[in-house]
Amino acid sequence: MTHASKCVLSAQCTIAGSDACNRLCAHYIALHGATGAGGRHGYAGIPEEYRFVTVQNSPVREAQPKAYESIDAYVATFSRQFTDVREAMIAEGHSENKVRMKSLYLYSDSPGTGKTTTASAILNAYLVTSYIGAIQRGLQPEQRPALFFDVNDWQGEYNEFNRPRVPESIAGPAAERYYNAMQAAKTVPFLVLDDIGVRDATEGFRSDLHRIINERVTNKLATVYTSNIALDKLDTVFDRRLADRVRDMCVEVPFVGESKRGMRK
Repeated sequence: MTHASKCVLSAQCTIAGSDACNRLCAHYIALHGATGAGGRHGYAGIPEEYRFVTVQNSPVREAQPKAYESIDAYVATFSRQFTDVREAMIAEGHSENKVRMKSLYLYSDSPGTGKTTTASAILNAYLVTSYIGAIQRGLQPEQRPALFFDVNDWQGEYNEFNRPRVPESIAGPAAERYYNAMQAAKTVPFLVLDDIGVRDATEGFRSDLHRIINERVTNKLATVYTSNIALDKLDTVFDRRLADRVRDMCVEVPFVGESKRGMRK
C-alpha cells in the first residue's frame, strides 16, 4: 500500500504512489520513523490534525489569498539555510542582511482564521527543504531542523510545577519537560511559536518566553509567530526593547475575516 498520503516528501518524490512508496523507504523512515510517528517529522511536534498540511493543500489558502502570496514568497527563501546558496547570492551583490532568512508574524485579532494551520504548513515546507537540500549536497540532514512550540501548552507545564502542594512525582517531570522544551526552542534552526499573545502569565513565565525570543533574535534564527496581537502593539505584552527587536526582523502577515474554526484552527 502506498504511503504517499502519509509522507511530507510525497509532493517532491518521484516514487510517490508507486509500489516502492512504502514504510520501508529509507527517506520515509528518515522523516517519519519506522512507525510513521517518529523521525524528523515526529520530532518537530506538529499537532496531529495539522501533520500533513502543506502550503499547497492548505484549506486556508482559498480563504486567505493575500496572506498566501506572502507565504509562498517566504517559503521560496528556505534554500538560504544552505551556505552555498547564501554565498552565491552575496557574490551576486545581495547584502548579507537581505540574504538572511527572516521571520514571519501571522496575525489576526480573531481566533480561527487559519494561523496555526498555516504555520504548520510552513514548518512542513521547511522540513522538506532542509532534508532534500542536505541530501542533494551530500550533507547529513539535521536531526531536528524545526519545532512547533505551543506557548499555551508550555504555560500549562509551567503551572504544573509552580502550583502549591503539587506532588514531586508530578512537578519534577513537568519541570524537566518545560526546561527541555525551552532549550530546544532557543536553539532549533526553525521555530513556530504558536499563540505568543499571552496576557495572563506570571512574571517568571513571561521572562522565560522573553528569553526564548531574545535568544532567537540575537542569533538570527528564523521564527514563525502566530498571535492575536498586532505587531505594532506587541509592547503591550512584551517589554518595548524586545518588541522592537521582533518587529525589526519580522514581516507581518495579516489574516482577515472571522473564525473558520469548523474548518481548521
